[in-house]
Formats: sequence, C-alpha cells, structure tokens
Amino acid sequence: MSLFLVLILAALAWVAFHDWQLPNALRYRPFQGRAWRSSFPSASRKDIRDFLAVFGSACAFGDCDRLHLRPDDPVLNVVRAAKPSRWMPDATDIEPLARALRERYGVLLGDIWHDGLTLGGLFQRVQQARGKPAV
Repeated sequence: MSLFLVLILAALAWVAFHDWQLPNALRYRPFQGRAWRSSFPSASRKDIRDFLAVFGSACAFGDCDRLHLRPDDPVLNVVRAAKPSRWMPDATDIEPLARALRERYGVLLGDIWHDGLTLGGLFQRVQQARGKPAV
C-alpha cells in the first residue's frame, strides 16, 4: 500500500513540475533579449519585459521561461507548445491572453488575431495602442 502511495505521489510531482515549465523546444533556447532589442530598437527593455510578463503569465510560464520567447514565434505555436497534450488550443487556452491584453493595454485580441500572428506582431500592436513607436 505504501509503495502504491509513493508511486502516486511521484507521478503527481512529475506532472506538476513539467506543467510549470516551458516545453523542451523553448526552454533550452538561450535568452532572446537581443532578438527583441534588434527587432524593436525604439522599445524600452521595460516595455519588452512587461509585455513578456503579461504574455507569460497568461500562458502560465515562469518568470525566467518567458525570456526564451522570440519575437518571430507564432502566438498559436507558443500556446500549442504550452499545452502539448492537445493538438489544437481552444478558446479556453487563448482567453487568458485576450483578457490580459484587454485589461493591461486595451488591445482586443479578436480584432487583430490571425493564425500567423507572432509575438513581435502582437507587441507591435500593443506599442501602437500605447501610443509608442512600434519599431
């Protein structure tokens, strides 16, 4: 009985640990700050970090994990990678991001959404909504 309990607890710990991290393909990238700065030279580091914090918390990424995301990453692929057990993300996966963008920046994700939307394209729209230069 106690061996069974230990196995159950180990399995739960493994699942909890792996759900709180980026998928392997994204996690083992180097930090992407340079890619963000070269794509958006007029944006401040604070603006980029704030955007990645909003995106990362909406997708349940850790503070360090969000720094591995690149501006050319398609939003849909990142959301799909965050939920690898599903083939396609559904509205419940995108809704936290849409809510966070609406509350923080006043950006309506439904108005700008297309399947090829990248994090950089989304950041550009956020910057435009804030009245800041996008590039």
